[in-house]
Amino acid sequence: MAAPSTTPVDYAAAYVMEPMTAAHWLAVTPIALCISVGAALMMIRHRTHWHSAVALVGLGLLVLVDVLLLLKVMADGPLTMMMGRWLPPFGIAITVDLTGALLALAAAIVAFCGALYAHVEIDNSGRRYGFYPLLMMLMAGVSGAFLTGDLFNLYVWFEVLLISSFGLLILGSEREQIDGALKYAVLNLMATTLFLISVGYLYAIFGTLNMADIALKVPEYADTAPLMTLSALFILAFSMKAAAFPVNFWLPASYHTPRVVVSALFAGLLTKVGVYALLRVTVMLMPVEREALSLVIAVVAALTMIFGALGALAQSDIRRFLGFVVVAGIGNMLAGAAIGGNLAVGAAIFYALHSILLMTALYLVAGEIGRLGGSFRLDRVAGLWTAAPAFAAISLALFFAASGLPPFSGFWPKALLVKASIDIGAWWLAASVLVSGFLTTIAFGRVFLFTFWRPVSQPADGSAAATVPLPSPGRSAIRWRMAPIVLLTAFTVWFGLFPDSLIVLTQQAAGGLSDPTAYIRSVFPEGGVR
Repeated sequence: MAAPSTTPVDYAAAYVMEPMTAAHWLAVTPIALCISVGAALMMIRHRTHWHSAVALVGLGLLVLVDVLLLLKVMADGPLTMMMGRWLPPFGIAITVDLTGALLALAAAIVAFCGALYAHVEIDNSGRRYGFYPLLMMLMAGVSGAFLTGDLFNLYVWFEVLLISSFGLLILGSEREQIDGALKYAVLNLMATTLFLISVGYLYAIFGTLNMADIALKVPEYADTAPLMTLSALFILAFSMKAAAFPVNFWLPASYHTPRVVVSALFAGLLTKVGVYALLRVTVMLMPVEREALSLVIAVVAALTMIFGALGALAQSDIRRFLGFVVVAGIGNMLAGAAIGGNLAVGAAIFYALHSILLMTALYLVAGEIGRLGGSFRLDRVAGLWTAAPAFAAISLALFFAASGLPPFSGFWPKALLVKASIDIGAWWLAASVLVSGFLTTIAFGRVFLFTFWRPVSQPADGSAAATVPLPSPGRSAIRWRMAPIVLLTAFTVWFGLFPDSLIVLTQQAAGGLSDPTAYIRSVFPEGGVR
């Protein structure tokens, strides 16, 4: 029977009673903004000529919001907003720490750059089939994954980004795209199913899905719960999503099939979400189990690095080549998770930020190579240094960064990983980082020599002369294509020349994962579950 209306109800037992400040709304604004802009694009689906401008404004606002969110977290520590004002751990928490804020900002930057490039690459047909709404939904999923404080919510955001990525992958409905999408879908759906099973298993053990609450309860269950099995399941699921060896073959088989801007966004964002989830679960929630499985993770990391570099050396198509470069980079990030400690985990976060910006730029460079040379095959393109010297110089800088050569951004996280490996006596892991970097340098040198440095009159296979065939499509189109490449290259050079601030930030972010006291206090201000 319902209580009389005059009976006082103590809502404080179930709800957050303090008024929400503007800073709290910052935590959820990136997700709400992406969903709102995506919905607006759907409502104006018959006016596709507006889509590019609306998406650029939305993504520009997303960058601004993520900058403000990062500044807030840097100043005051982790920030939590409870959805529906339910007290934790019952409500869904949006909890933003330094790691999530940094990755969300990097993701927003590359999405904005992708939208700039898409302004001239995506034609009216691509707009009618929903490129821009799918892009905004992809960013909603990516932002939600980086900012959520709830494991089941993390699974939901994985689903959102996967559904939108399926749509982007088959945009154009070409035979090659359908084939790539099938491989992409099967492996990712398997990984998602395994992730969901792991989440259900975890809930059966702890009775909660709030990450802060799990971090509090894990020590209590250390001797009674099968935490090693649970940790192994999560590692396998996230390794599949991150394209780690030996479950990485889906990535080089699918990333070369969609539009170049789609490949660029996928390479920059999707695998990093898997790496982030692995770091969050293993380093913050289950550190003891991570330590016990560290040798397994390290072996997987080394094999991923070497396999990726060797695969890149074997490719004659620049898009397939870049797919293996993505795989090699995943190995470096997994090495940081395997070693543990603030130095190595911070290096992994640094490498993830570097890879988000760099791999997006490299795929856009590949698109320009294909446009200028008329092909993506190395044996059919030549002389680009003469045809486009400024573009060649930018490409060379990005190639150096991907190889881990100074003074570019890729050098510093690899140097930190080598130092961390040597500090714990894992010389073979340090050697794997160095050998992988050496092989990657050779692979990029081969690409540069074939496509840029080789004279047009010299064929690669002796059968027909490679050519630089077509005039440019116009100055305006070139500006739209080159602007995001120049912007991303500037970030890469800047973080290479002045790495100190980013190293400090990523080390602090790693400290927040290793010691989640501030994260837990953000969710439970009184120090425990109410």
